[in-house]
This record gives sequence, structure tokens and C-alpha cells, in this order.
Amino acid sequence: MSKQYETVIGLEVHVELATKTKIFCGCSTAFGAAPNAHTCPVCTGMPGSLPVLNKQVVEYAAAVGIATNCDITQYCKFDRKNYFYPDNPQNYQISQLYLPICRNGYVEIETENGPKKIRIHEIHMEEDAGKLIHDDWDDCSLVDFNRSGVPLIEIVSEPDMRSAEEVVAYLEKLRTTIQYLGASDCKMQEGSMRADVNLSIREVGSDKFGTRTEMKNLNSFSAIARAIEGEKNRQMDLLEAGKEVVQETRRWDDAKGASYAMRSKEDAQDYRYFPEPDLVPIVISDAWLDEIRAKQPEFREEKMQRYMVEYELPEYDADIITNYKRMADVFEETTAICNKPKKVSNWLMVETMRLLKENGMDPNEIPFSAANLAKLINLADAGTINSTVAKEVFEEVFKNDIDPDAYVEEKGLKTVNDEGALRAAIEQVIKDNPQSVEDYRNGKEKAIGFLVGQTMKAMKGKANPGMVNQILKELL
Repeated sequence: MSKQYETVIGLEVHVELATKTKIFCGCSTAFGAAPNAHTCPVCTGMPGSLPVLNKQVVEYAAAVGIATNCDITQYCKFDRKNYFYPDNPQNYQISQLYLPICRNGYVEIETENGPKKIRIHEIHMEEDAGKLIHDDWDDCSLVDFNRSGVPLIEIVSEPDMRSAEEVVAYLEKLRTTIQYLGASDCKMQEGSMRADVNLSIREVGSDKFGTRTEMKNLNSFSAIARAIEGEKNRQMDLLEAGKEVVQETRRWDDAKGASYAMRSKEDAQDYRYFPEPDLVPIVISDAWLDEIRAKQPEFREEKMQRYMVEYELPEYDADIITNYKRMADVFEETTAICNKPKKVSNWLMVETMRLLKENGMDPNEIPFSAANLAKLINLADAGTINSTVAKEVFEEVFKNDIDPDAYVEEKGLKTVNDEGALRAAIEQVIKDNPQSVEDYRNGKEKAIGFLVGQTMKAMKGKANPGMVNQILKELL
């Protein structure tokens, strides 16, 4: 009988902050520029260049701390973390070890056994390193310093998670909270949210921690879940075989579904931390802290409750819409214009989600304006266009944010409600399809569906389906 093990997991989550410029210089933080386009003597570590702290970084870090129930360290400072690596041009990183800006917080997640608090040990500010790009063709590595000096916060949890599900719930909670604050877009695929997983296993019932490993290179929730499963099984196999788990940093290869050792795990003393001599300490006054507190938005949980009460949305709708800040904004703006909350919610949850998925987009990238969605809903609701045409027009709204009123007018897409024209078309369809007419009269209810379809075809999809049905039944 093999032993029962439990997994113990803590996370280090790095989040790139949404400032326009870097943490210690004026270079742009925009993603996707040509390599080394956003650089200067400060972020490329030139001798004699001096850092100047970006105030917005402190505000975002404190705002995330407040939202995650942390104590804010009102007197905090930066430290120098020394290490040599090609993507680290100064040969040190400016970070916070001794007095991080936020400490002792928590977020609450929903688990299958009810709500659970995941404690946050600390959140500290630091600068990002550059990026090494390995060129297989020339068998060399090139370095892009655009990311060097982009502001980060590192959110370090306590080892409170016990499964991949809890880890993903914790990450989703952090992601929506930070997106609602506007502190980061948290796009894992662009590296603006990255998680390192510290994992160990121990026998169920033991209160002693096992030896942990740290896994890097995780850039999606699904990769994180797979990596946790893989590492748990690897450690269990080692212990079952009577071997020891080595404390080390491992790299997860999602394509191969396996991890491999990168380096033995360093401890703080290996980095020879000392107070950063080029930056003065940060003093966050009570007044400044109150100002940051006053700007806290309505977060997802409160929004969800309000949607269910104020807009009478089902919990399912409210849950999906509030999961993404942009979607919630579009929902509220559209509803304010057309005052049809359930219809707005349906368009967002069904057609919008479908087109986002087809275009490989994130719900925070909804491309159209609330005004045009409201116009479309009003057109469909008034019966000016039928549901088939409405979906076609919506695809145009999604692609090019066109004005639905003008588009429907210009393309002649209005529903034909002219009874005379419909009657004539239906009489022709009845004449052309004697077999279906016969089937219907012999009690085959389905046959009428075919006749409705033929009529819609004849009317180029612009007939009012209700009227078509009514006239067909009358004539048959």
C-alpha cells in the first residue's frame, strides 16, 4: 500500500505594471517594438547613469497591496540584488528585500470545500530584466533590452495552496483584481503576468514541509496546471523509490510535458543584497495613502452582486461578464444607452465570445463601442432587422465598429413587413413545392419549416419570420 501524499504549493507572481515609462528612466514600456528601440543609458546599465523612481509604480504597487488586504510599508526602500546574466546589463537588479512595500495580505478564493484564504507574504517592486532570444540558425543568443527596466511587482504567496485548481483560482483572483485596478493588463501570452511555482510534497497528516523545487517558464493557466501535475508525480516517484528530492530551479517544457533542472536554488545570501545606494528611501505619507485608497474601484465581487440586483441578471451572466473589466465596462455603457440588460448580456456572452475566440482575442480586447452595440440591439428589438441579419451586422460591428443604422440603411437589410409582398412570395413558394404542401396537410408539422426557409430565401433573408409563419398557415 503506497503512502498518501499532499502537495504544498506557493507562488511567486511577477506582474508588469501598466506605466507608460520604465521604473527608473523615461523609456517607453510599449510591447512589441523593434529590438532595443526602447532603451537609454539607464536601462542598459551604462556606467555613471543614475536611476530616478517613477511615482506611478509606487501608486500601483500600493493599490494592489490595499486590494489584497496587505499592510503598506510607509517607509520602504530599494535593495541591490547582484547576479551576472547576459540579459541583466548592470549585473545587478534593483529590487526590495528588507522593507518590501506590502506585507501580510491575503486573497479569498472559492474551492470545492467553500471559501479559502491564500495568504500573501509580501509584494515588492523591482525592475524587469532584458530578454534573451536564442537564434538556432546562427547558434547564438541575442539580447533585447526593451523589457529591461520595465516596472514589476512580485507577489509572493505563503505555501497555502494544495492543488492545481486552487493555484488557478488564486491566479484568476489576482488577475481580475489587478485588471480592475488598471495596474496591468496581466496578459500571460505577452509576459505581463508570469508565475513561478514552488512545490513540495509531504505525507498526509505531516506538518513538516518536504523539499521544494521552483518551476519557471509558465505562461498560461493550463501550462501551470500541467506543470503542477507533472512535478507532483516526479517527486512522488522519487520518494517512492527511496530517493531524495533536490532543491533546485526547474524549467517546464509544455510541449514535452516534462521539466528539467536549470540550476541549484540560490538563497538570499548568494545575491549579496545591500541597500541601493543610488535611490533615497520612499516615504508614503498618510495623506498619499488615503488618496490611493480613495481611487480603489468597484471590484468583481461587488459588481457581480450589483448586476444581479440592479440589472436582475442571472448569476451565470454576471459571473461571465464581470470576469473581464472591459466586458463589464461595455455591458454597463451599452445598458445605460438602450436599457436592455439581459439582451446586452446575451450579445456579449454568445456572439461576442464566439468572435473573440475565432479571432484569438482576449475579452479585455473587445474592439467595438457600446454605442454601436446598443444601436444594433435596438434595431433587432424593434423588428427593423431579423435575428439572422442582426448576427451578420454584428460581425461588421465587431470587425470595423460600423454604425449599424447607417449600414442597414445602405445595404438595404431592413425586414420586409409588407404583407402584400410577403403574400406574393409565399404563394409562389407554395406553388413551387407541392410535395411539402402535401406533407404538411398530411400532418407532417416539420414540412412548414422547409416552406419558411424557402420563403426567407426568396426574400433574401429579410422577411419577418413571424409574419411568414402566420401567412403560410393561413394559406395552407
